[in-house]
Amino acid sequence: MKKLFSSALVLCTLSLTTVGVFNSCSSNEDTTITPNPGNVTIDPNNFTVTLNSGDKLVLDAKTVYHMKGKVIVNAGAELVIPAGTRILCSGGTDTYLAVAQGGKLFSNGTVANPVVFTSGNASPAKADWGGIVLAGKAPINAGASATSEVANLTYGGTVADDSNGAITYTQIRWAGARFNASKEYNGLSLFGVGSGTKIDGVAVLDGADDGIEFFGGTVNVSNIISINNDDDAFDWTEGWTGTATNVYAKRNSATVGNRGIEADNNSNNNSANPMSNPTIKNATFIGYTTTDNEGAGTNLFRVGTNATLDNIVFSGWATAITIQHDVTIANLVGKNKFTNIRFDNVGEKAVSIASASGSTAQPVAAGTYTENTSATGAGSVLELPTWAKTWSGL
Repeated sequence: MKKLFSSALVLCTLSLTTVGVFNSCSSNEDTTITPNPGNVTIDPNNFTVTLNSGDKLVLDAKTVYHMKGKVIVNAGAELVIPAGTRILCSGGTDTYLAVAQGGKLFSNGTVANPVVFTSGNASPAKADWGGIVLAGKAPINAGASATSEVANLTYGGTVADDSNGAITYTQIRWAGARFNASKEYNGLSLFGVGSGTKIDGVAVLDGADDGIEFFGGTVNVSNIISINNDDDAFDWTEGWTGTATNVYAKRNSATVGNRGIEADNNSNNNSANPMSNPTIKNATFIGYTTTDNEGAGTNLFRVGTNATLDNIVFSGWATAITIQHDVTIANLVGKNKFTNIRFDNVGEKAVSIASASGSTAQPVAAGTYTENTSATGAGSVLELPTWAKTWSGL
């Protein structure tokens, strides 16, 4: 796939305040203030807020929140979501959670009590809301800084260990609202996010665009699930150099989902630095061999990306691996960057396509990958691994 904070009190409604004060029209009125040790209060039935420097909002796990607009965490502000909190989201492209540079989100789910973002509509559907967007100060190759394609946040910089907080054991369901055919939200978008950010345990399910996408940055992720999303399961671009450990991605039907991996460096300058060069370990990508085309039937490495893959299962792809464009080919073909690869029910294992117009797919040279028929991928070959159960709702 490619914001106002008001300190005024509005009588007869629950209002936002930077000092945590609440007034109502009557002491007998049945209203609920979300209890928290922070300095901001909200109406849980209309969860929309912009947090500015010095603001801290801590949600209450006993309260169900109805997110009906944008939630913005600006520089110097914090949003804390305790384990077990449930947030019901509606409003299409107008509803999303965005963390700006210098802001912090702590979505503190646990295996036993995950945080859940899901549709607030009676009949949940893909694109019912936007998604979660983080913008950090880590290096990118789209310029010294750039503006995110959704939420209009500045991202990128020189702080490799920058932190936007932590997301642990969190479900993101029914996200991916679209502005148009070429602009939509991912379930989780990471723009220039640094290695100081913790992302461990995220399940993106039934979204209308990518499951998770990295736009540069150095963030490391683990225990990632991407299932039944309409575009790519796992996507990177603009110089991402982090690691991903334990990834389980699956398309649930031949008409749902695009690629498993879509891996880019920079489409305008394939040799741009920092060059995308992540390490992916212990991952399973499940597709459908009936979809025999470049757009949906492969795991695509292109426009100059580099990468290291180890202990990977590719199952159900017309072509398991496609390496496209000259710079990408120079980085990956014959370099043994893909090790312990297990192919299951694939039409072709790996091909390369040169940059020149009209180039056709060719078998890759020897030494591009090593096979291991005992590779376990995410942990249980094709089955949902143990680490992915319980907290994901699967």
